[in-house]
Amino acid sequence: MEGKEEDVKLGANKFSERQPIGTSAQTDKDYKEPPPAPLFEPGELHSWSFWRAGIAEFIATFLFLYITILTVMGYSRTTNKCASVGVQGIAWAFGGMIFALVYCTAGISGGHINPAVTFGLFLARKLSLTRAIFYIVMQCLGAICGAGVVKGFEKGLFENSGGGANVVNHGYTKGDGLGAEIIGTFVLVYTVFSATDAKRNARDSHVPILAPLPIGFAVFLVHLATIPITGTGINPARSLGAAIIYNKDHAWDDHWIFWVGPFIGAALAALYHQIVIRAIPFKSRA
Repeated sequence: MEGKEEDVKLGANKFSERQPIGTSAQTDKDYKEPPPAPLFEPGELHSWSFWRAGIAEFIATFLFLYITILTVMGYSRTTNKCASVGVQGIAWAFGGMIFALVYCTAGISGGHINPAVTFGLFLARKLSLTRAIFYIVMQCLGAICGAGVVKGFEKGLFENSGGGANVVNHGYTKGDGLGAEIIGTFVLVYTVFSATDAKRNARDSHVPILAPLPIGFAVFLVHLATIPITGTGINPARSLGAAIIYNKDHAWDDHWIFWVGPFIGAALAALYHQIVIRAIPFKSRA
């Protein structure tokens, strides 16, 4: 009996009452910061995984434009807007497709499907410049092809509904549109960084599995907020594909906003996550 009582006593007091939780529980033994990706990596060009990743980005962006612009066209086609999917349905189409496509391609290319996301991850040294440029080119080509296929279905409706092209809507200034694109992309790219954080992945095994969900949900919420302002870009490839296929003057008037805004937002998100949240520069000095 005495032995059992001693075991119970040891069990009850084996750990101190105050145990570190959350990030305080992490130690250098169970996590190491991955090395930054090299700026140039010529060896990638000889790897099939490199080309496969680019093809995955092309197909994903193609499908993204195909589904989302068809949804926008369907909404524009109906005379009774209350009987259509509405703005909420359009937002769900964009967010839902990102959720599905990130889930499908995350293990192949990282599931960027957006030049702004690629740019932000490049600034954080998560991928090489070679891969970043290749991804952006493939994303833009995929977006152009996706919008082109939609136009091929019903050219008249495509032209009359604006082709899903992003423009700054009446009642808003170019500054309003730029600000909406910067903040909207910041929300998206910050969510991407948080959902794919290597330290969180090491600590919480469920994080990599759930990553597509918050990313898709962020896209959904940003669309709800900014569709009335710019139609919501936050993805330069999506804006470029629709503008090229629609190809009307007013679609190009404000097109720079849908490149400058997302790239600024992505850069701010990368800096915030790497410097403020993760404090990477300060760790490297220690």
